[in-house]
This record gives sequence, C-alpha cells and structure tokens, in this order.
Amino acid sequence: MAKEKSKRFACLSTISSCFGLNRDAYYKYKHRADKRLKLEQQIITIVRKRRKSLPREGVRKLEKSLKNDFIKANLKVGRDTLFNTLRKHQMLTLRKKTSARTTNSHHRFYKYNNIIKDLKVTRANQVWVSDITYIRTVKGFCYLALITDMYSRKIVGYDLSDSLELKGCVRALNKAIYQAKNINGLIHHSDRGIQYCSNVYTQILKKKHINISMTEENHCYENAIAERVNGILKDEFYLDQTFDNVTHAKRAAKNAINLYNEIRLHLSLDYKTPNMVYQLSA
Repeated sequence: MAKEKSKRFACLSTISSCFGLNRDAYYKYKHRADKRLKLEQQIITIVRKRRKSLPREGVRKLEKSLKNDFIKANLKVGRDTLFNTLRKHQMLTLRKKTSARTTNSHHRFYKYNNIIKDLKVTRANQVWVSDITYIRTVKGFCYLALITDMYSRKIVGYDLSDSLELKGCVRALNKAIYQAKNINGLIHHSDRGIQYCSNVYTQILKKKHINISMTEENHCYENAIAERVNGILKDEFYLDQTFDNVTHAKRAAKNAINLYNEIRLHLSLDYKTPNMVYQLSA
C-alpha cells in the first residue's frame, strides 16, 4: 500500500497570491474584525449585568441607562451598534400581549363621572389611577391592586391577594394615603369595577377629601396609564409567569415594583425614574 502523502498547509502569502489578495489588506480586515468582536463582547457583558435587574429592558432604554457604563469602559456605542449587537446575539426583547377581565361594572353602586378627561396634570399627588391585574399561580389566580401617581408614574400603593374581594384594593389605597405627604386636591381615578364603586372604598376617599373620577366608555383608553403599568410589570419584570404560590407571587411583585419605581427609566419622564420625578414634585 502506497504511503500517504503528508498534508501540507499553504502559507498566507500563497493564499493571497492565488486569490489576488493583498497581505496587508488581510491583516487590516482581521484587525477590524477582532476589534469589532471585542467591542461586541464588552457590550454584551455590560448589558447582561444591567439585565440582572431589568431583564426585558429594550434598546432605547439601555442606550440611556448604560451611557455612563460605556463611557467608563471607553466605548463609543450608538443605538444602531447596540441594536445590531443585541440582535446578533439574540438578546432583543419580545413583548407579550395578554388580556384578562378583572372588572365587574354590572352592580348597584353609584358610578362617578370622568373628571380627568381634559385635565392637565402638572404635579405629583394630583391624580392617582387605580387598577387590578391578575397574577397566575399553580393553584389559580391572585390579584394585584395598584395605585399609580399619574404625573410621576410611581406606584404609590399596592396589594396582592388571592381573591377579587374589596380588601386588597382598600389595603392598597390605605398604603398610598399613608405614604403621601400632601393629598390636597387629589383625584382618584379608576374603572367602574365593584371594588372601586363600593361604599367602603368611596367612603375612605370622601373622608380624606379625595375627589372621585371613573371611566365612562372604552375604559381601557380612559385609564390608559394604569393599564400601561400593568403591562410593564408583566412584560418587563416577569410577573406574567406562573408562580408556585401566593407567597412566591408576593415576593416577586414587591421586587418588581421596587425596580419599577427606583431603577426603570421612563421615556415619558425624559428618561428619569418614577421615584426621581415624584420626590421632586411631591
């Protein structure tokens, strides 16, 4: 049997001449490719560190929130570079659309008019918007009652309970009132759900001299900020997952709301956090 010829590898000069390539051009290309790969790796490292707290933060927010991190690392990263890098590494966020009905407006209680429809909101504690959203657990649903300051987008009161009964909404309201410094002229806006129309709930508002406003038609549009906050907590903070039990869900909700208030940047707030805007205005 004939002895096999040993395999030989052509040198770079031979390959370059065969394909009509310039040796220096190859090294320049390789240098650029290596530099680009190093930049991508640095970007991914910084983004992953940020997403430990905000796992679904999008490109526009990341560009703002990581600006100082990129400067400290001596990196020039624009929106296109950031977007292309995250797309290449399959790190772009995908938003889910979910819907569930938690509003029962067919009841005997009085329904108030919408008095914030054309109102210009200029300060914190001028309008609070309230809503309820469902959270899944292995054994069924629990319900997160939220009260959000319309001006700062800060969640000022919340409560998670295993039923749609009134108590959860009342606890959220009392928390919001307790932590507020000044509620003079405050308006409480909600949908026409039985919890918000009930005598117990409205009596608390009246006792505190808080004006009452409710949606009239197309309540999703008339209470858009409250609906938006629900979506953010689920889309960006994993409250759309199924939890083992109510205790686990409460812990996750508390963590999500703290991150939402203290760390998440809002486009509508000129890339500030709700806490920052609330503290400056309240």
